[in-house]
Amino acid sequence: MTTTKKKPLSTYERFIQDPKRRAALEKEYKEFILSELLLALMESDEISVRKLAKEAGLSASVIQSIRSGEQEDIRLSNFKNIAEACGYHLVLEKGKEKILI
Repeated sequence: MTTTKKKPLSTYERFIQDPKRRAALEKEYKEFILSELLLALMESDEISVRKLAKEAGLSASVIQSIRSGEQEDIRLSNFKNIAEACGYHLVLEKGKEKILI
């Protein structure tokens, strides 16, 4: 007779089993991704916070708070302005249909 031992769950695995903790983690992760995306856009264009703010029509403090992850909720219009200032466009895609925002 063979007995199989279950591998103990890691701290992370136990943590995300709680729905409230999982939801909070997912929200924080989305915020982290936005700030990382902004950093990547700025690095690829070698653009400063002040220059990006000027080109996006935003204050430098708004750019800095997004970049640092302090701003929890970014307006779509601000994100669009930042992306366009870095030469990108936002696109909604469903199947083969694409809509430029």
